[in-house]
Order: sequence, then structure tokens, then C-alpha cells
Amino acid sequence: MDCCRSKTIFFRPLSLRNLLQEYMTWTKHHLAGKCDINHFQKNINPGKYATVWRAVHKKTGTAYAAKFVKKRRRNQDQMKEIIHEIAVLMQCKMTNRVIRLHEVYESITEMVLVLELAAGGELQHILDGGQCLGEVEARKAMKQILEGVAYLHDKNIAHLDLKPQNLLLSVQDCCDDIKLCDFGISKALMPGVAVREILGTADYVAPEVLSYEPIGLSTDIWSVGVLAYVLLSGFSPFGADDKQQTFLNISKCSLTFEPEHFGDVSSAAIDFIRSALIVDPRNRPSIHEMLDHPWISLKSNIPPTLHLKPCEHQNIQSNNITPKSTPITQRKSFACINDTGTVKSPGQRKNGFDTLSSTFTDSSSVPSDEEDGASLPENSENDDPLIPFLFY
Repeated sequence: MDCCRSKTIFFRPLSLRNLLQEYMTWTKHHLAGKCDINHFQKNINPGKYATVWRAVHKKTGTAYAAKFVKKRRRNQDQMKEIIHEIAVLMQCKMTNRVIRLHEVYESITEMVLVLELAAGGELQHILDGGQCLGEVEARKAMKQILEGVAYLHDKNIAHLDLKPQNLLLSVQDCCDDIKLCDFGISKALMPGVAVREILGTADYVAPEVLSYEPIGLSTDIWSVGVLAYVLLSGFSPFGADDKQQTFLNISKCSLTFEPEHFGDVSSAAIDFIRSALIVDPRNRPSIHEMLDHPWISLKSNIPPTLHLKPCEHQNIQSNNITPKSTPITQRKSFACINDTGTVKSPGQRKNGFDTLSSTFTDSSSVPSDEEDGASLPENSENDDPLIPFLFY
């Protein structure tokens, strides 16, 4: 899979049609011919709108993760969202803390993103196995997560869906090399442009999302605090029997550190969590301030603990509740992009925790089109301001 090193394209704030035409020009130059990856071995992560397969290059034998993304969801064209995720991945090609994009292909119904394969799977799998991290291991993991988020924030990109399912391990049950993935609902932010959207995953969502206030880079900081709590305890800090109570706990920041789960956790780790979980996003630290926190910067003493420790009970489980997809058994060939698409405007805003409860689900990140019919508010300011992206 040779890279086209001489072709440079900058994304500009264009109309969708012009943007897709420019993307089409690059794709024809870069991906002429058929896909060289034609041996799909294993369904890694089946989902409602995207499925990840382990793919092997037919010439080199190199293994990749091939993410098949449906181009239409509930009769709405999703090309803009798919291209946005591709562009963000291209923008992050210089860091080892974000999963690497190698190639992009298209079939009639799907886009295929050929990604670096993280053989260790999701960080969530550790929690699903009845374990949480010892403090030394949790700090190591959080430092790498912060480094990845810092790279995004330095480019004014907010991930907006940080959770163990979107953190990949290079080696199973080992947190020595963690990579961020899934940028489907990320946002490229611009100064002075307010973005209000209902998105994210229920246990990790920030208060400003629930109250329909502007979201920003600080929205990720809240999720960082939730992540640290979950990795150290195996529990959600705000989880309840139903989503409405969970959202109420988040809005009030009803935060407790039960001795049975945090008895062997240092005060520095608890302070790290508290510093991130502040209701007013203006009062949260920046990502670089979080990296400088004594717990992360090795300025605090941590009691020795096991790398992994058992958790008797858990209320954070894998969010994947969708049926497995039919295995792919035959070769798929993918042509170059040859047309453009359109995106319909999202629906009108609905109010109240009843709407939020139906909008957020346990099964996945929630953009605008879950099966229950909940919709995002219509807001002309929500269109992603596309910053320049360099393609090789």
C-alpha cells in the first residue's frame, strides 16, 4: 500500500458538495484500482452502523483493522460525518497515541477505513473480565490517555466520547501502549463559534451536554475524570438504576469515594479525579494542567498495588448489545469514490431528561440517529468548522 507523497490537499470550509468533490479527486489519485486487502479473518467489533474486521494484506501479510462504516443511516447520508472522521485521523498521523489510518476504500453501501491493528483490544475488556487497574497501572494508562487528548486539544479538536471502549491496547491486558480511536462525534472547534449538541455516552457525558450549554475542550476533561474513577474502581461515579437518575447525579456532581473501592487509592489520585469533575466547565483545568497534576507527573507517592485487581461487582460493562454481523467469507473489492452526497438537517430540539434518557443509550456513542427516534437540535452553528488537513 504505497502512500502518495506528492499529493497535498487542504480541507477548507466548503459546501458539502465541494468538499466531497475535492475528497473524490484525492481518492482517485490515491486509491486507483481495487483494494489490496482482501482477506478478512475475524469480526473484531460488530456494531449497529460500523463493524471492525481483522484484515490481512494479501501481499505483505500485515494485519490491519478494517472498519466498515455504513454510508446511510436511517435513510440519511452520512458521508460528511465519515469524511470528518477520516480528516481527524489524518490530522493525527504524527502521534502514537491515536490509532493510525492507512487507507480508505468505498463500496456501494460502505466506506472502509483501514486502520492500525491494536492486538490487545479495548481497555473495556479488562473491566468486563471482572478486574480494575491497580493505581500504578491506572496512572500509567491515564498519562497515555492524557497525551492523546492533549494532541487533539492542541489542534482544537474535542473527542467528546472518551470511554474504555474507545481506548485500544497494543498488547492484551497491558497498558504500556494505549491509543485513542473512534472520532465519529469529535468536533473541530473554532474560537467564538458555540457548539451545542446532545452526544456522548451516558455514564461519561459532561453536565454542559445535558443542559444544552456550549461544549468544548473542557468537555473531554470531565470524561477524563470519569475514566480515572472507573479504571481505579470498576464502577461508574454517577451510575444509577436508570438513565434519568444517572443524568441527575451528573448534573449535581454527586461524587463519592467508597472506602471499599478507594481504600488503597492515594489522595493524589482522588484529587486528580475531583479536579476534573467540576460542573462548571470554565473552572476545569486544561489538558496540560491535568498532565502536570502531581499524580500524573510522578510528584506523589503511590502505594504499591497489583497491576490488575479483582472487582467483586461492576456496573460498567461493555456497551455492545447489538447482534453480531454475518461473517464476510468472500473477497470484497472497492471502487474509488465516484459521486457526491448530501446531508439532511437534523430534527428539532426536544427538552427534558425524558428526551435525554431516550437519546443516550448503553449500546454505543450517540450521534443523531438512534433507533428510538431521538434527534439532535437544529443549529446552524453545529456544522464542523474544517481546519486545514494535510493528506499524504
